[in-house]
Formats: sequence, C-alpha cells, structure tokens
Amino acid sequence: MTRLSLSALMMTCATPLLAEVPQVAVDIAPVHSLVAQLMAGVGEPDLIVRPGASPHGYALRPSEARAVQQADLVVWMGEELTPWLEKPLSSLSGDARHIALLEQPATARLGYRDLAHDDHEDHDDHGDHKEHADHETQGDKGHDDHAEVAHDDHDGDHDHSGTDPHAWLDPGNASVWLSLLAEELAGLDPDHADRYRANAAEAQARLAELTVQIAAELQPMQGKPFIAFHDAYQYFERPFGLTLAGTVSLGDASSPSPARLAHLREEVVEEGVTCAFSEPQYNTALIETAVEGTGAAIFVLDPLGAGLEPGPELYPQVLRDMAASFAACAAR
Repeated sequence: MTRLSLSALMMTCATPLLAEVPQVAVDIAPVHSLVAQLMAGVGEPDLIVRPGASPHGYALRPSEARAVQQADLVVWMGEELTPWLEKPLSSLSGDARHIALLEQPATARLGYRDLAHDDHEDHDDHGDHKEHADHETQGDKGHDDHAEVAHDDHDGDHDHSGTDPHAWLDPGNASVWLSLLAEELAGLDPDHADRYRANAAEAQARLAELTVQIAAELQPMQGKPFIAFHDAYQYFERPFGLTLAGTVSLGDASSPSPARLAHLREEVVEEGVTCAFSEPQYNTALIETAVEGTGAAIFVLDPLGAGLEPGPELYPQVLRDMAASFAACAAR
C-alpha cells in the first residue's frame, strides 16, 4: 500500500500543473466586451460598472468589490474616466496587475475640447470648437445587496484641459487593446496563450470589416452638424468624419447651467442643426430643452451599451447602434 501510494505521489509530482484561468475585472461594458472576446473558450471576465450606470460617478456594490478583490488582472480606462476607482484598486486588489488603457503608449488620445458656453462674450465665433490638445498617438457574481463601498463624491469637477477618456469609441484603439490585452493574458496564463492571440486576431479582423461598413454608412452624415448630451464622441467623430456643433454638458456629464442651455439653443438655430442625441443613462429633459422650438429631432446614442447584454457581442453592437442613429439623422 505504501509503495503504491508513493508511486502515485511521484506520478502526480511529475505531471505539470495547469495554470488556472486568470480572474479578470473590467471597468466598463465596452472594454469588458473586448476582454470577453479574448477569453472566449477559456473564461469570462467580471464587469465592475453595472450596465446603465454612468462611469463618471459610481459606488461599488459588494459583488463588484469582490470581483476587484479577487482579480489577477484589472483592466480600466484610467482615472480620467473613473477617478473613484483608483482608491478601491489600491485597497482591494492586492497584487493584481492593473492596466489603465489611457496610459498605454499605443493608445490614441484626444484632449478635451473647449465647448463651454456659459460666457457668451467669449464665444463670438461659437462655430469654431478648437480642441485644447492635439491628437496624440504615442508609441505612448453573487448576491448584489443595497450596501455600497464608499468612494469620494464625483460632481463633475474635472480639469477639462486633460485627456478625453472616451477612447473606446475609436475602433483603432480597440484593435490596439486587443493585441495588448491578449499578451497580458498570455503572460498570466501561458497554457492558453495561443488561444488568446488567435481570439485577438479574429476579433481584429471582424472589427476592421465593421469599421469599413460604418464608414460607408456614415458618408451622408459628413458635414452635417449635430449636438449631443455630452462631449463623449470625438473618438467616433474623427475616423468617420462627423461634426459636433455643441453639447448640453461637458465631457464628464456634469449638469449644465441655464445659460449654457440657452446659448446651445442659439447655436442649434444659427448652425442649422437638425439632430440632437441623448443618452439612455441621462435626463432627456435637458436635451429636449436645448432644442425646443428649433425643429431638431432627437435620437439616442448609447456609447456604453446600457441597453445591451454585457458580453463579447456588446462592443461591435455599440458601434453598429451608434452608426444607425447617425444614419437615421442623416436621412432626415
């Protein structure tokens, strides 16, 4: 019996132990979708910010805090989008690897634009929305109860000379991140390295094809100004030649003043804006007020996929749905 037990033990020791699939937590649904595509056939990432919530201000539920705590890898846009997440990452995620996508050298970053309209005398030429910064492409599940993990209040008090964090809306960035994150996963889980890389290549090919389709669909929208709820779309505007005339709010979705809304209504009339875009998670009354009496129609843009099921198909569907909304505007 002893000899058999020893033999069995020796065989066990001689067999290489398979690495466990890494636990991955991702801040927002579009990036979670990219990671889910990479992990297809291997595992599933956890989503931190629940669908329908704004990432600009958020409090973690206990299950979301556990996902951060148990993660081997946390993927987030960075403090520019979710400044409240920095503290939980430091206190909860221990030795986990943190990847802030906006800090990656290959990420194309854009600066916030000057879209403030409260001071009328400073905006005689309000059709010229010059950006603060040049476009940089540098070689740079359990039970959810009602208790929340406390975080610092986020009232939209941002420095708008910084980086616009909505970089996932550029399909080029998504393609870059697929390669980057495939290598991160391969390093954590060498047994499935080939699968992660193959999944990345497949996802990139699908994304390239989708980008070509969207470019063709949006040609009629080029040169047709629109307004949006907040300044979240320049990463989508640039590759597809779209023109933003103004926004109800700024890039952090902070509440607009009455003066801002009044001035925006003037812009809608003067620039011949025929379309305005609201978002599912924000108060539609504000954008309705901004276009009241102008004849502009209101459509919906959902940059976070608030109305979609989280998972691998969410990111491409976000792009398709946004393209469809712009195309509907162009058809008016």
